[in-house]
Amino acid sequence: MEIKFNNVDYVYKKINYVDKEVLKNINIKFQKGKVNGLIGASGSGKTTLVELTNYLLIPTSGSIKIDDFLIESDKKFKFKDLLRFNVSLVFQFPEEQFFCNTVKDELVLTLKLFNFKLREIDKRILDVLKMVDLKPTILNNSPLNLSRGEQRKLALAISLLVNPKVLILDEPTIGLDSKSKNDLIRLIRILKNRYHKTIIIITHDMDFLHKIVDYIYVLHNKQIVLEGTKYDVFKQEKLLQKYNIKVPKIIEFENKVFMKKKIKIGYRDDINDLIKDIYRYVK
Repeated sequence: MEIKFNNVDYVYKKINYVDKEVLKNINIKFQKGKVNGLIGASGSGKTTLVELTNYLLIPTSGSIKIDDFLIESDKKFKFKDLLRFNVSLVFQFPEEQFFCNTVKDELVLTLKLFNFKLREIDKRILDVLKMVDLKPTILNNSPLNLSRGEQRKLALAISLLVNPKVLILDEPTIGLDSKSKNDLIRLIRILKNRYHKTIIIITHDMDFLHKIVDYIYVLHNKQIVLEGTKYDVFKQEKLLQKYNIKVPKIIEFENKVFMKKKIKIGYRDDINDLIKDIYRYVK
């Protein structure tokens, strides 16, 4: 699914009795079947922007087109449930979206909400747990007793249960160790390449994002100030520093080598490729 924002503004009403403008004149198009990154300093409005995509919030002005769905500020939207079936958001704090006493109940609840047949439930649950690398032995545990990393995987599993066309991940690597991060990278690649899902990722983890993202939007002071492929965006190191955004470590290293040794290594996605290039120069 393609998601297009047209002149979207969003204003929080009556915060301390004063309206607060969070987004202003947003015009972007999240690319269908790609991994889209949304980055910016804390408080820049990233979460607000993605919450507009599945009608958790309503734009103050402008419109959002999601395939055949059209969300407009001045019109009632009748297809909220259908939209949320297709556009799934995994929150930054997964524990806030748990309601049941056990992991299994959480998963069953989601399937029942979307009218899945009872005979399909057990198999679907086991399949999705395997997909996110969670063991079936946790099914009778309370979601609140899981580790932070396990809670994040469970939240992702809940979203994947209904096979959404768009998956939005808000700070997905918080609480994950390096192995879990690599597992998540592999899963995202499968979801994009095999299942052609549109994926939107909000993160401060630039090293993680750099490995998987296709296109990046930079949000600053309520507006999109920079966009492009990861090659276009991450080479703008000084500009990103102005927006309090760090470049990935691999890019930072390449830039330092060029500044100090005048050796242009070139752009590399993977640290192993970078090591091979360095070896060639040393040799």
